[in-house]
Amino acid sequence: MTSRLPKLVALDLDYTLWDLWIDTHVTPPLHREGNTLNSIRDRHNTEIALYRDIPEILHRLRASGVIIAACSRTAAPRLARNALDLLLIHPNAGEKDTYPKRAIEFFDQLEIYPGSKIAHFKALHKKTGLPFTEMLFFDDEHRNKEVESLGVTFCLAPDGLDDRTFERGLHEWRKRHPHEVVDDASASAQTS
Repeated sequence: MTSRLPKLVALDLDYTLWDLWIDTHVTPPLHREGNTLNSIRDRHNTEIALYRDIPEILHRLRASGVIIAACSRTAAPRLARNALDLLLIHPNAGEKDTYPKRAIEFFDQLEIYPGSKIAHFKALHKKTGLPFTEMLFFDDEHRNKEVESLGVTFCLAPDGLDDRTFERGLHEWRKRHPHEVVDDASASAQTS
């Protein structure tokens, strides 16, 4: 038996994936030097980079088939999308593809606009058809815990998302949803 994962993991952007507010700390245009991994710059040479553990977390979620969503209430949605489009993430060690991927390619859903995170999650529910109980959300702001009123599991990442916080969020979600999924090999062995 393998531990179950939520069907959707949502990630805030500002101070959860990177250490700035895209709408106040960054001045367009954004640019990347060649194929530099995980580093872009704005007009004033301010660097935007994902926190250290984010690329591996994204690879892990993608390999597990989890839907990945970006949920941000930024006042600069176009700039946030542009940053995700320009940031390059190293290839996963086990993949055939040896080329870096744009960070935006890891996200199946983008809910990036001003307003309550409740609106973001209602939109995700409508688009994916998933129940809120199958959603786990990481955010650096405690006020966004309001999504728990919908049934979403919220995990505070006050210092940005790292492996330890990611595991804490998964643990909390599993505690609330203790079911386990049998992997295909185990299922075949049990039915024969």
